[in-house]
Amino acid sequence: MTFVRVAAADEIPTDTGRVVQAGGKVLAVFNVGGNFYAIDNVCTHAGGPLGRGTLAGTVVTCPIHESRFDITSGAVIGPPARLPVRSYLILVEAGEVLIDVD
Repeated sequence: MTFVRVAAADEIPTDTGRVVQAGGKVLAVFNVGGNFYAIDNVCTHAGGPLGRGTLAGTVVTCPIHESRFDITSGAVIGPPARLPVRSYLILVEAGEVLIDVD
């Protein structure tokens, strides 16, 4: 496992998302009630930026065609996307958000 620091935990306010780069990847990191989740930032339908989507609980809605994904697993919750996005393991240590980019 290769964990990379992407932000301080307090830089991602509760119930919001943020686009980050780690290990040559562009990821969307979300803070839901103090629990952090990371998925690929690119919607599998039309490439929309999921980190800029609307977050409702643990579901993010793509800002382009409104595909919905579960940020805890990357699973598709609603069309038009058919393929899931990859999810990543996150650790929060000493107030730092770390993502396993392997």
